Amino acid sequence: MVGNLKRQQLRRKRRVNRVRNSIRRCTTRQYRLSVFRSNSNIYAQLVDDSRGVTVCAANTLQSIANSVNGGSVAAAVEVGRRIGELAVGLNIKEASLDRGPCRYHGRVAALADAAREAGLNL
Repeated sequence: MVGNLKRQQLRRKRRVNRVRNSIRRCTTRQYRLSVFRSNSNIYAQLVDDSRGVTVCAANTLQSIANSVNGGSVAAAVEVGRRIGELAVGLNIKEASLDRGPCRYHGRVAALADAAREAGLNL
């Protein structure tokens, strides 16, 4: 059982590295929209990799999504809309989507689509 867990962690880390390296290699955009999805919540943050700082962040733990379940697609849409509005408010027009080890499906896709609708070009 312990060997299985180590193998799963190693695969997850490889997926994260593969996605991050493709973002660094193939883009000239300065900002990265990093998405973390847990079973009960979803988190998004805009990171400036050149300076190594988080510019803005939104998640389901904040008051924007108190009315809906944090692990739902509706909550992901709210977080995506919020991060898009924050980015446009800071005059950030473009970012690269860093989905981490998660597939572009379900809550991650809903968050990205909502950020696009709010004016962020991914």
